[in-house]
Amino acid sequence: MANENKRDYYEVLGVEKNAAADQIKKAYRKLAAKYHPDVNHEADAEAKFKEINEAYEVLSNQEKRQLYDQYGFAGVDPNFAASQGGNPFEGFGGFGGFGGFGDIFGDFFGGGARTRGASRAARGENVVVQVEVSFEEAAFGCKKDVNVSRIETCDQCQGSGCAEGTQPETCPQCRGSGQVRTTQSFMGMTMQSTAACPTCGGRGKLIKSPCSRCKGKGRIKRTHRETVDIPAGIDDGQAFRISGQGSAGANGGPNGDLMVNVRIRPHELFTREGSNVYCEMPISFFQAACGADIEVPTLDGKVRYNVPEGTQTGTVFRLKGKGIPYVGYKNRGDQYVTVVVETPTKLTREQKDILRQFEEATEKSQPKRKSFFDKLKRNFG
Repeated sequence: MANENKRDYYEVLGVEKNAAADQIKKAYRKLAAKYHPDVNHEADAEAKFKEINEAYEVLSNQEKRQLYDQYGFAGVDPNFAASQGGNPFEGFGGFGGFGGFGDIFGDFFGGGARTRGASRAARGENVVVQVEVSFEEAAFGCKKDVNVSRIETCDQCQGSGCAEGTQPETCPQCRGSGQVRTTQSFMGMTMQSTAACPTCGGRGKLIKSPCSRCKGKGRIKRTHRETVDIPAGIDDGQAFRISGQGSAGANGGPNGDLMVNVRIRPHELFTREGSNVYCEMPISFFQAACGADIEVPTLDGKVRYNVPEGTQTGTVFRLKGKGIPYVGYKNRGDQYVTVVVETPTKLTREQKDILRQFEEATEKSQPKRKSFFDKLKRNFG
């Protein structure tokens, strides 16, 4: 994608230019989950997914983000000096502060820095997969099978790109360097520039008999069913990295990583905040008034809890250590249970009479209600 056709990285992720790092990360995770090719089969999903990853790679790196903010796309172009952490126009010492004319004017003469390094080792791309787990699986960890589509070294030619029994030949034009030097005239000056060899495309080698499987590329795309370990305590929307399990690198470069995004299915009883678990427990009016020994659901099963007499609706009690493990630790959060006193409905006439008698008999046992009406009388007569 040419720079002039690129969208602003902040626009891609839908964040403001002064967005904090956690806002950028949150926006990326949401968009990556939406447009991942494994879950989104729209025609442009893969292109959008690559655009999102490119934007996040820059904006999540403080140094790259500063360069992008200052110089735009040129500041993070790996073919410019800015990619080394400096001004994109620094490093051209010599005549008038602008030495290295071959690099500056390479674009005019079809060569220059943009075409160098076609045969250099390059790290493989990261591969992103999404896995869905239950509330309990996220809490205690589990193993899940996922489909991983990645670029791998061709097992037929072992990455050489050549048919069996053949070898790549040294390019006769560039003699294996991958570059050719050209001479042009510019403003009355004779300029020399280096460009990628047109014969071998900058690789320095020619494959006369390409491998029938990878068509001379040395790499193929394959999909595997692999088992990944979901760590105990992981939260919804979090991701973890499996080093070296991404796409194979080019020209002997290292593999990328496998990034696993985790989505958690909602639970019927529990919600969570961090490592703490929350739930509501309905109890009867009698249990709240007189106290009761009740069974409370937890991630470990049911536990007994004694509700003291006179418990009010909205009361919260804590079950220590009954929450979710902290990732990488054995310690766990707590469970918080909110008591909800349920008011009976659809009462018979007889039941209403009994409650009316009960109301009259317990009028002095309701201090909050009495205090409220005393205040009401003082203020409104």
